Amino acid sequence: MGERETTSSASPAVGRALDILLHLAGRSGPVQAAALARELGIPRSSAYHILTVLVDRGFVTYLPKEQAYGLGVASFEIGSAYLRHEPLERLAHPILRTASARLGQTVHLGIVHGAETVYLLKERPPVGRSGEADPALVTDVGVRLPAHLTANGRAVLAHSSPAQLRALFPRQSDLITRTGKGPRSLAELVDLLATDRERGWSEEVELVSEGFRSLGVAAFDHNERPVAALSSTWQRHYSKHSPDEVREVLEHAANRLTAAISGRRPAVSARRTTPRGGTANRGGQAAPH
Repeated sequence: MGERETTSSASPAVGRALDILLHLAGRSGPVQAAALARELGIPRSSAYHILTVLVDRGFVTYLPKEQAYGLGVASFEIGSAYLRHEPLERLAHPILRTASARLGQTVHLGIVHGAETVYLLKERPPVGRSGEADPALVTDVGVRLPAHLTANGRAVLAHSSPAQLRALFPRQSDLITRTGKGPRSLAELVDLLATDRERGWSEEVELVSEGFRSLGVAAFDHNERPVAALSSTWQRHYSKHSPDEVREVLEHAANRLTAAISGRRPAVSARRTTPRGGTANRGGQAAPH
C-alpha cells in the first residue's frame, strides 16, 4: 500500500477518534455508542471499532451497567500533562504569592493527574509574615498524593462525573488512607464531592497528615471545567485565620486565575458556609494537602 493510500485510509479513523474524545469531553455523563455514531455522523460499525481501540488504550472507559462510554484515565493524563506546562504556572505564580502574603501561610497550586494530586507550585509567605515556624509539609513541588484525600484534589474531582470517578477509582482498594481517615467507598466519595461542588470549595482535616488541615478552591477553563486548584495547609490547632478567612482569600485567588486563563466559574447552588473554626462535613476529615 503506497504512502498516499495509507494516509487517505488512516486519516478518517484518526479524525473520528479525536471527534469521539472531544464529544465525550463535552458531555456531563457517559454516552452510548449508538448515540455517539448518530450525533457525530459516524457509521455505527466504525464507531464501535474506534471505541474498542480507545478502550484498549485507556482513553475511553466502558461502563457495562449503562452500556455507555466515558473518558478514561489516559485522557485525563494527557489533559493534566498539558496543564503542567509553564503558562499555567507563570500566570498562577504572582497570584499565589499575593494569597500567601495575605494569609501568612503556604499556598499551593495543584492539578489532578490520574487519581493523584500533583503539586506544581508552592509559595511560602515573605519572611516575617508567617505565623509560628512554617510547618514542614509533605506537599512540595512535584509531590503526588491521593487526590481523594487532599483538599486540592477534591476541589477538582468535585466537578467530575460519576462515570469519570468510576474510571479513576474502579476498586474500593483504590481509596487508600494515610491516617486511617477518609472515604472508604466510591459512594462515600461521591457524596463528599457533591457537598464540595455545591459549596464551591473543599476541606480536609488530618487525612494527609496528623495535626493539619487544608482548604482548596478550583480554577476553571472557558468550558467551566476545573484545570487546577489553589490550596493552603496549616496546623489544625494553630492558625492566624479562621477557615472562612482562608476560604475567602483562596476563592479570590482562584477567581483571579480563572480570569487570567479566560475561564468561567460554573454556576453553583447556594453555598453552605461552615461556622468559623468548624469543620464543613465528614469530608473535612482530611489533612494537609
